[in-house]
Amino acid sequence: MTEQLDLATLTGVRSGKRSYYRAYVRSDERMQRAVRAMDSISRGLVSTVEGPRGLLEQVARAAAEHLNAAWLILGLADGQLPGARPRFLVVDGTRGALVDDDTHLPPGVRRELGAIRAGHATRTPRDDSWVRVPMTLAGDPIGSLVGLHGLDDEPEPGDLSVLRILANEAAVALHTSEQYQAGLALHRRAQRLYDETAAQARDLAERTRELRHAEERLLVAHQRELLDHERHRIARELHDSVTQYVLSAGMAVEVARGMAADEGREAIEARLTTAKELSAQAVDQLRRAIYALHQPQRDVVHALPELLLEVAEHHRPHLAVTVRVDGSVAELTADADHEIARAVGEALFNVATHAEASRAVVRLRYRPDELFVSVADDGTGDPSELARRLRLERGPSADGRHRGLANIECRITELGGSIAFRRARIGGVRVEMRIPLPLDAQRPGIIAGLVGTGPEQVEPWQP
Repeated sequence: MTEQLDLATLTGVRSGKRSYYRAYVRSDERMQRAVRAMDSISRGLVSTVEGPRGLLEQVARAAAEHLNAAWLILGLADGQLPGARPRFLVVDGTRGALVDDDTHLPPGVRRELGAIRAGHATRTPRDDSWVRVPMTLAGDPIGSLVGLHGLDDEPEPGDLSVLRILANEAAVALHTSEQYQAGLALHRRAQRLYDETAAQARDLAERTRELRHAEERLLVAHQRELLDHERHRIARELHDSVTQYVLSAGMAVEVARGMAADEGREAIEARLTTAKELSAQAVDQLRRAIYALHQPQRDVVHALPELLLEVAEHHRPHLAVTVRVDGSVAELTADADHEIARAVGEALFNVATHAEASRAVVRLRYRPDELFVSVADDGTGDPSELARRLRLERGPSADGRHRGLANIECRITELGGSIAFRRARIGGVRVEMRIPLPLDAQRPGIIAGLVGTGPEQVEPWQP
């Protein structure tokens, strides 16, 4: 027999008994509250673009509305998610306001907030009216959702399920808040580092520009120093070579003028011929110097003793010069040989011009740690007077006509050596030059090519 179905069987509610209807209405109200709570959660989820606080506010208001709560607290325990903000939110149900400052909260609410912060619950005089649901993250409690409900009956399991959903949603929001704050901190730190890096890059660029400018100025200064050095070398070369010939030619002309009244034509012509030859040699030396200035630096094959013999041979028409060499000949750089030979030549020229000497002795002595060179004469010179003249020639007042001693000293000191004036055994002055061995690497000069260059090796110079 077919069972007769009626409305009571289908709905479970007997219309004749008012208790079932009231239960149905109450269940419907709770369902409506749950739906509204879920709707609030959905609105909160779409508001996360505004930051985690918006979602927390939606969760707190939804929980307060679901419980019809006079007060609702959503808070984190101390030590949990330390970077999350805010640490708690309190909903004042009577005013509908959100509070994140516990200064003006009622004592009972502050007590519940203190329990949440401490990580446990405390009993209150109306403990049965407080609903507590833990907030969990990855299974670990991190805080609580606590509400002083205003429902007619005690919350049912469905209500607690809704609150747990809201509490866990709040836990996720707070975790997101911590990550968000950490991201903001990292962003601020990255921005600060970027600003510092940009400032350092600008500073480095400015320093690089200053260093390049300083480098350019140093390069110009170095070039000027090299130019001045070479100018001094050229001046010494011309003084120690061409000037000697020109002065000798002038002396020969003066002698010829003095002989004009006492001697015949033949003697005067001889003196003038000598002056002419000296002038020609001076011109030849000028051509060699100019040619050498146009040529690249090259090695000189002559050793120092050979150069000294050439210098002595040049002065022998007017002065008896002897060259003595002691010790094993040490190989020096071409420019060192050239500078020493020029210094000896200047000393011999001074002897022939000023010392009234008839003979001179050039001594070259090689020692393991020193090269000793001396030029002694039998003239009337005074070592003290020569030292005084050298001090005067070092000063700015010395002119180009009287720098022979200064040139000797400059050539020797550039090699790391020193000079001294002493009384010679043969009666005159002995100029002593001491150069330490081994020599440091010397910067080659542009006049080094002059030494040992014969007339047949020099291309004709066209004025």
